[in-house]
Amino acid sequence: MDSDSLYYSLELVGGSGNNLNVEQRTALQTSLVLLKKNYKFHRVLFWGKILGLKEDYFIAQGRGEDEMQDRKNLYSFNCMDWFLLPPATDSMMEEVSKAAKGRFRGDPSHVYEHRDILRQGEKDEEEVVTKVNEESRLAVTVHHIDDEVSVVPRGAFIRSPHGLVQINRSFGGLSHSEAGKLDNFLHFSQAKNPKKKSILEMGDLNPAVDFLDVLSDDIPKEWDSVLLLPSLGRCIIRRKSAAESASQRVKLRLLFLAHDGSGSFSSVAWILEPSV
Repeated sequence: MDSDSLYYSLELVGGSGNNLNVEQRTALQTSLVLLKKNYKFHRVLFWGKILGLKEDYFIAQGRGEDEMQDRKNLYSFNCMDWFLLPPATDSMMEEVSKAAKGRFRGDPSHVYEHRDILRQGEKDEEEVVTKVNEESRLAVTVHHIDDEVSVVPRGAFIRSPHGLVQINRSFGGLSHSEAGKLDNFLHFSQAKNPKKKSILEMGDLNPAVDFLDVLSDDIPKEWDSVLLLPSLGRCIIRRKSAAESASQRVKLRLLFLAHDGSGSFSSVAWILEPSV
């Protein structure tokens, strides 16, 4: 959710019961503006909220000139004071996958431990202890969610001749007929499943727009259908299953809602159900 239209965007997910109170909204509208200025971001998004046992994490994401590569994630407990999350590295992801279990505690300094017994021969044993703090787990979780389930409408972003991914200022949204097709929704992450297309299919593609993976090309087929709600100005993309991801231990049953601002669907938000 872009900080410039935060109040407007929060109404999209209000019907699900996932919302912020007045105090949190007011704090975000002020702090995200300061965050953008202090870190010299091109724009700031309110990424979402991750529930913890003691405290909840509010996540913001700052983006630079390249919308896909120039990203920094920050977290807060009160929507006012923000702390920068470390980038998720391969070694950090491996440690988190081994050690982190259960729900978030709400304490960034909390340390998770995992012990492995390595046998060397018949008698020799060596204990290997993997430790990782919750701040690293939070960084990895945000990275995985962005990488696996961040979705945008086709045409919302373009890639320049220099390779920069930027907002398409001429994008006016999807029409009702276009919003009803999975082909018009793309994963907003590096393309992982390049699909060979026929010459006829290639003729309808625009290299500046069609550089992302299409939801309908996912293997296995994870997205069920698109439900249009014209009266509410929304469409919902449903996932077939709510299987738990081993890497992040949260349910991936997601709702993607696109708002009908002026007769077309454009901005997208999503809801993540915490794993019990």
